[in-house]
Amino acid sequence: MKTVDETVTTLLDEMTKLGLKCNDRALLKKVATDLGPALRNKDASIVSCGDPKELETVKNNFLITKHNLTDSPELDEAIKSVCERMGASNRHKYRAIFYYLLVEDLGLSGHY
Repeated sequence: MKTVDETVTTLLDEMTKLGLKCNDRALLKKVATDLGPALRNKDASIVSCGDPKELETVKNNFLITKHNLTDSPELDEAIKSVCERMGASNRHKYRAIFYYLLVEDLGLSGHY
């Protein structure tokens, strides 16, 4: 079983492959830690941008419930933007990276 630091290193490597910048490694680690056991479950550790139900779950459970945001088109646009930045053909959109990008894009880092 990987430690959180090993997982963060893997996530940083993946971000580099995707051409994404990690501006705050500590924030990425907090987001990854917050996901807990979901990081170790293959299915739960990935976000499927092709599944509308999955994206609704991200919006409702992560953005609205966890971060106390109000449902708005801005949330849908942020999710769509992250999907595009992580790549349409990328089948391994790691949830920790996805959530990290949402947190950065929506200015939610103060919640951690």
